[in-house]
Amino acid sequence: MFDSLSDRLHDVFKKLRGHGTLTEDNIAEAMREVRLALLEADVNYQVVKAFVERVKMRAVGREVVGRLTPDQQVIKVVHEELVELLGGEAAELRLGGQQPAVLMMVGLQGSGKTTSAAKLARLLAGKGRKPYLVPADVYRPAAIEQLRVLGESIGVPVHPSSAEQDPVDICRQAVTAAREQGLDTVLVDTAGRLHVDEPLMAELQRIKMAVGPAEILFVADAMTGQDAVTVADKFNQDLAITGVVLTKMEGDARGGAALSIKKVTGRPIKFVGTGESLDALEVFHPDRIASRILGMGDVLTLIEKAEAVVDKKKAEKLARKLQRDEFTLEDFRDQIRQIRKMGSLEQIMSMIPGFNRFKQMHNVPAPDEREFVRIEAIINSMTPEERRKHQILNASRRRRIARGSGTSVEQVNKVIKSYTEMLKMMRRLQGKGKLGRGLGRPLGKRRKRPKGLPRR
Repeated sequence: MFDSLSDRLHDVFKKLRGHGTLTEDNIAEAMREVRLALLEADVNYQVVKAFVERVKMRAVGREVVGRLTPDQQVIKVVHEELVELLGGEAAELRLGGQQPAVLMMVGLQGSGKTTSAAKLARLLAGKGRKPYLVPADVYRPAAIEQLRVLGESIGVPVHPSSAEQDPVDICRQAVTAAREQGLDTVLVDTAGRLHVDEPLMAELQRIKMAVGPAEILFVADAMTGQDAVTVADKFNQDLAITGVVLTKMEGDARGGAALSIKKVTGRPIKFVGTGESLDALEVFHPDRIASRILGMGDVLTLIEKAEAVVDKKKAEKLARKLQRDEFTLEDFRDQIRQIRKMGSLEQIMSMIPGFNRFKQMHNVPAPDEREFVRIEAIINSMTPEERRKHQILNASRRRRIARGSGTSVEQVNKVIKSYTEMLKMMRRLQGKGKLGRGLGRPLGKRRKRPKGLPRR
């Protein structure tokens, strides 16, 4: 997400280094490059023009003070303007008022409405809401069954719709059923088309009149760039949408839709889909996205992802094992599983400040997700005793593990080596008292200071 744009902007700002003052000439040159970078990212032309003018007006004549270099001064201005362009601050769902709160998911066919409805239901359930999924797309084959299966997988009830019913009747009956069952959030998966047409809009307007939704969320495919912005504007004119969900942001989306849609429609992006799994939906934070675009990473989102997957009891148990030097291959496997729950390795790495630039400069290959699968397969092919005592893994055992996991002996050796090197690193940290400080005390015993030796 935004990799190409980030690289282009980095090169632009790099050229500003070495100047003592930000003059009109060097700013104008930089802004020409920024304009091209944004247009190549498929950002709306009028949005680009206004954005560049605002940055130029704020940056020209700024003195380079303190430790900031000229490029850092401009980056600061660009960051602030990007945050404003993306919406300023995260926009929350309006779920108060009449209960149950109804959320209409609207958009073109193939944009990801059905999956996004299930993802949002899962997210809301995790926050204590009681969602109810409603399949109201009676035209697309298997749409009703798809939502039913997704609902089962996340433990959320799904309204029993059928293709013979009228979509408006389905929605009206679903709201009544949700109220009777004590459910507080109704998510309606509406029908889409391959293009905007009058029958589609008329049906959506009838559903809106029937159920009075608290939110009408337009689901847009970020891969379609400016087309998504144009369609969003049309839906907004006819339905008065309240927010946008951008899907497929993990792909080769250049960022044009994300950077244009708020300015064109006046409606905020509320969520972004970052993968195919049902937990791959993030609240849209303009300041964090702006930081990602400028190569500053997104540590806050990374922390939130870690907190969401880490089991506190397991973490405390692991800390005690580390203290007692009892970290086994089973624990190694559990840590890998937790990392995989956070998303793809590439997504995780992209949130680390400067990583994308480092990867480009040093030709670092993209992380291989299959490596985690192989490691798990290898560890799962061991007996419980072998996982607890890696020292007993002789040559014949390693050959058996390789056969059982469909890998080679070399790959088995590599996993064991990675594990033992991790153990050595942990023991070194333990000896220095750096491991386990989060529990209130360092690991290992403190060495007594010899008498007469001055304190450091």
